[in-house]
Amino acid sequence: MTSQDPVVRVGVAAVVTDAEGKVVMGIRKGSHGLGHWQFPGGHLEFGEDPLVCAERETLEETGLVVHADKVVAVTNDVFTADSKHYITLFVSCRRVDDAQQPETLEPEKCEGWHWRSWDEVRGLLGGDEDAAQQKLFLPIINLLRKHDSPERLFQA
Repeated sequence: MTSQDPVVRVGVAAVVTDAEGKVVMGIRKGSHGLGHWQFPGGHLEFGEDPLVCAERETLEETGLVVHADKVVAVTNDVFTADSKHYITLFVSCRRVDDAQQPETLEPEKCEGWHWRSWDEVRGLLGGDEDAAQQKLFLPIINLLRKHDSPERLFQA
């Protein structure tokens, strides 16, 4: 393998759920997936536990202090146009303080954080995958393809 060969990376998506079953989502800025809805998350660092990564990334991006419970889903995400390939680990997270709300701590990376129901997330997918690719980050599209009711995966 040379330094020019493509590398498969590991992404961690922190799915933070509130008491109503809504999840924290934001719109990506400044990287691949620009303009798409995403969960807090990022790259798994060398030697890092995925649960620790989910907690760290959520705190860095949203200010939310969360407890990561477990990895509940995995997707294989090939961003053909960007020549990127990720394995994404979806981690179920819950806020330590249920009253705490997300803040936009990295405005260069995210337009803002919002609570969305799974029905709203599925609505972004609709029946048209081409339209969904303009709205949802690819790992979330792949999660919805694999699981008809992803909300069941993230219930406490």
